[in-house]
Amino acid sequence: MTLTIFGGRLVLPSGELAAGAIDIDGERIAAVGPPGRVTGGIDATGLIVAPGIVDLHGDAFERQIMPRPGVTFPIDGALIDTDRQMTANGITTAFHGLTYSWEPGLRGRDMAVRLLDALERLRPRLGCDTKLHLRWETFNLSAVEEVVGWIAEGRVHFLAFNDHFDEIVKKCASAEALGRYADRSQISSDAFVTLLGEVELGRDAVPGAIRRLTETALRHGIRMASHDDYTAETRASYQALGCRVAEFPRTRAALMAAQSCGSPIVMGAPNIVRGGSHLGSIDAAEAIAEGLCDVLVSDYYYPAQLQSVFDLARRGSLPLAAAWPLIAANPAKAAGFDDRGELVAGQRADLVLIDDSDPALPRVVATLVAGQVVHLGGDAWRLGTDARQRAQ
Repeated sequence: MTLTIFGGRLVLPSGELAAGAIDIDGERIAAVGPPGRVTGGIDATGLIVAPGIVDLHGDAFERQIMPRPGVTFPIDGALIDTDRQMTANGITTAFHGLTYSWEPGLRGRDMAVRLLDALERLRPRLGCDTKLHLRWETFNLSAVEEVVGWIAEGRVHFLAFNDHFDEIVKKCASAEALGRYADRSQISSDAFVTLLGEVELGRDAVPGAIRRLTETALRHGIRMASHDDYTAETRASYQALGCRVAEFPRTRAALMAAQSCGSPIVMGAPNIVRGGSHLGSIDAAEAIAEGLCDVLVSDYYYPAQLQSVFDLARRGSLPLAAAWPLIAANPAKAAGFDDRGELVAGQRADLVLIDDSDPALPRVVATLVAGQVVHLGGDAWRLGTDARQRAQ
């Protein structure tokens, strides 16, 4: 099926926002050109037409599964609802950040296996092109060979190395924090303390487990990241193992080490929207101003990516079209994709149409994935009948 989107302002790879039209042939962009006269198609008059958002790290789906500590809902429904949230916020490619930890409960083995199976079962029904970003906790030694198998089977599309063990131990000195971790793990506080002691016994085996997984991922062409690096040495050591992406460097030393290594630097879009990190880490807006941030991800809040680039533009930090690669082209490249993220002939027709009449609250009117309309806003009538006919 062919289709033309006309009348809108296009976010171009040149960093410009300009009037134009996009011809779509099946799942691909056939041409990007001047406005011209068009009869039929999708009328994007008054709207911005941008590449679909690529979310390299999003774990807000956990709240759909467990909206309150110890209260869980069926995974299938949670993933379907998450898909609706993502497409309504312009996300066309999403990497679900599945944490596989030594903790039981929400981040334990049973939940990981169930979510992985559900994602594969539901993928044909999802509007968003949804991948798996496996966030492996480095002290989860019993899972190493299982994860090796998942990588070999093609079930993992991005791998990150998380080490939150010492941080959790420190926090659990507080009875309140201990209770939260125990509730998330669905065990008693006493049992959680016992678990911490058991996990500590495996500390010496952690480096070997990391090497085993990095070697496997490299062999299968899986991109990798280190997560929450505190020191330059940590970033450099992961870089040497093939982890080319730096997720959320926690200190300036780690941030500068990532830049010197040429690592794409990932930060949270909520950091921009909220005006700073909720953990007191590096300010993403300042990092962007210094050229020290390449990718913004939804992290724990799906609307944040779209909102963040509009906020950067409103504050005068970056023009909108210059900020857009932070949420589209750059994360696509970091994940190893060369077929999405820009409005270029030959790329997938992953597009988002945005009403920016109130730049403080941009609103997605339509989202297309591989040429198919997967989300229409309440005023979709304005787009013409072709948009509604192509909707899933």
